[in-house]
Amino acid sequence: MKPLRSLSGLVDFEAAARWGSFKLAAQELHKTPAAVSLQVKQLEEALDFALFVRHPRHIALTAKGQELAIAVGRMLGELRAKVAALQRGDDEAVLRISTTHSFAIKWLVPRMPRFTKLHPELDLRIDSNDIPVDIEDDAVDVAIRFGPVRDGDPALLFHERLVPVYSPDLLAPGEAELGLADLARFPLLCERSPEGWLQLLQENRALKGKYDKGRYDFSRVFTHWGVLAQAAVAGQGIALVPYGIAFQDILAGSLRVLPCRSAPFGSGYKLLVNPHKEAMTKVRYFREWIVGEMDEMRKTLDQ
Repeated sequence: MKPLRSLSGLVDFEAAARWGSFKLAAQELHKTPAAVSLQVKQLEEALDFALFVRHPRHIALTAKGQELAIAVGRMLGELRAKVAALQRGDDEAVLRISTTHSFAIKWLVPRMPRFTKLHPELDLRIDSNDIPVDIEDDAVDVAIRFGPVRDGDPALLFHERLVPVYSPDLLAPGEAELGLADLARFPLLCERSPEGWLQLLQENRALKGKYDKGRYDFSRVFTHWGVLAQAAVAGQGIALVPYGIAFQDILAGSLRVLPCRSAPFGSGYKLLVNPHKEAMTKVRYFREWIVGEMDEMRKTLDQ
């Protein structure tokens, strides 16, 4: 196996792979198609395997060529992003946060003024996306992700529990609060399935037998925690949601928590840090801030 001694052909290869054409790659690189073709040919000779199948009117990536194109494309993308950041001089001044839609809308964004008050020099860029991100991508500094967690994980921010919440609009005139006995009066809103509700009812000994669940209306199911919490705010029923998702609405008085034991949940929030940004001051500031915020929220959770 020969080591690759020169990287000069990788840029030409990546452009040709992206365009599927030596001619179009040459236009982008301001070269001749023959020059691009020669660079790729020399790269193939150095690698000792073919990158393209050359047809009379077009080229097509080989299986190995496709794998290399993905790796080189990612590498060049990160390199270009880093150069752009250095040219702008903003790598320390811009904090790029990736998180899920529900967490961004219901927890993070309402709290960001608290962070910017502490660190007004930082320009925040929040990307809310439920698709997992490459934490080593230069466009990401930190990511907050929701999913299965285990206690003791150093990345763990908050181990969630499910709480039943309702809008004060559901209260009848003269009624101070709702209790477990009132669950049968309202639609019970849930995410994907009523399993969480059944666990909460068992946790509070409110489910006498296997047929007792017929007393409850589990007819309204959602696929997005943020939408589920918003449905509760709108008074559509009593919702079972992760505490963190409902926390801001509880503080604001838009939602109330039913007085009972919360239900255990196997998921929670983790803070992932780009390993290339770990030592940066902006990352340290954000980690300290969000850990403190999560600790404060944890103190208010009556399990």
